[in-house]
Amino acid sequence: MEAQGFRVGIISQPDWHSADDFRRLGQPTLFFGVTGGNMDSMVNRYTSDKKIRSNDAYTPGGEAGKRPDRAVNVYAHRCREAYKNVAIIIGGIEASLRRIAHYDYWSDTVRKSILLDSKADLLVYGNAERQIVEIAHRLAKGESIHDLKGIRGTVHFVKQVPQGWIEKDSTDIDKPGGVILHQNPYQDMPSCNSSPHPSPLPEGEGAKKPSPFGESEARGAKPQGEGMLLRTLAATATTTAAISLAATREQVIHFKPIANQNRAQTVIRLPDYDAVKNDPVLYAHASRVMHGETNPGNARALIQRHDKREVWINPPPLPLTTQEMDGVFELPYSRLPHSGYGKANIPAFEMIQHSVLIMRGCFGGCSFCSITEHEGRIIQNRSEDSIIREIEAIRDTSPSFTGHISDLGGPTANMWRLACKDPAIEAACRKPSCVYPGICHNLDTDQTPLIKLYRRARALPGIKKIFIASGLRYDIAVETPAYVKELVTHHVGGYLK
Repeated sequence: MEAQGFRVGIISQPDWHSADDFRRLGQPTLFFGVTGGNMDSMVNRYTSDKKIRSNDAYTPGGEAGKRPDRAVNVYAHRCREAYKNVAIIIGGIEASLRRIAHYDYWSDTVRKSILLDSKADLLVYGNAERQIVEIAHRLAKGESIHDLKGIRGTVHFVKQVPQGWIEKDSTDIDKPGGVILHQNPYQDMPSCNSSPHPSPLPEGEGAKKPSPFGESEARGAKPQGEGMLLRTLAATATTTAAISLAATREQVIHFKPIANQNRAQTVIRLPDYDAVKNDPVLYAHASRVMHGETNPGNARALIQRHDKREVWINPPPLPLTTQEMDGVFELPYSRLPHSGYGKANIPAFEMIQHSVLIMRGCFGGCSFCSITEHEGRIIQNRSEDSIIREIEAIRDTSPSFTGHISDLGGPTANMWRLACKDPAIEAACRKPSCVYPGICHNLDTDQTPLIKLYRRARALPGIKKIFIASGLRYDIAVETPAYVKELVTHHVGGYLK
């Protein structure tokens, strides 16, 4: 923002018990930008057992309790209390992953979009350089925060679907299925050892039960156990199954013509908040549709009703080019904690102060990971020269540098410069992963440029060792055996991640 000519004031970990801290710098000219930090405030404070953590790696001295639960909501409310008419924009990892109705692990409930809970005016998701610069310039020109519609990577309210847009129901894209309850892995099933064919489960836990999701079955989902019955019929090749198959072949299928729709002017209607809150099938369906609209090349806008309000989710922002990435990473950062912290130790800083980020994004598409929904699956690369310049800057300016670069990586260390062989195919692709169930034949997996980067970095004067501490994909690594040899020979301090 400063590089764009704006003045920026930062209020770090304010006292949220009143609005006083939020008035420290006076009333903002353009907006309050609110984030919970570079780690989700709930993940940062609680373990997976919902126990309070004893420390906070992002706070001076590792002191816990300096941020409230659901920090984005609390901070946004205090900003509104401090200056009622100032625009509030929320962002960061905490806001990005809560842009639609979402499951909250800590309360075991489905919560509304964080845009409603925080009472903010606008949400930006992802790393958001493009969005925040455009927003700031437009506000500086006198536009209202409520007029900033259609900016990629943002979420806002609308009264209704704008004129000229085509509204498409999400069930036309992804048909909701049924819920298959997990079987008890400790259930004794002697029939599995005595018969080669599936048989009904015994009475008790794991046996066929009426589905608690009546609405799902009404929509055509198969009741639990029906799939087992069909497999039994197929395995025994009964006459009934043959007759049923013949009857199916005689049915006439009528195809509904699909109008030539403009994807850029199409919005997908997700099931509303009440629907996903009360029906696990529709919740899973809405989540799947959102995941399917993450490729900037073909993603469509989404809309979801929350009570009487409509939440509009614009498509993801376009990835930064290499030149743009270099520009962001080569701004004159101090590379040190703020002087206001004094000599206090900040654990997270100690860990990353001598590491270098070389790329963003990940095309792994792992269901447990948030990177795709935050940074995207298209890799955004820094240039080799930019990376080398940062290593030299660390060597020349860091008072604690001893010659060791702790990491040369990113979300996945060996995805630097890997991309689809054809930009047109990449823009049209709807696959959630480029490497599952196998590596896509359109993916360029040559890691020779990475070998060249490692060798050039190692050869720099004053550099004793460069570690690769970020995780990496073994399935991609073995596609370039020379890379594996280079990695394990020079850049591994212990076990590979």
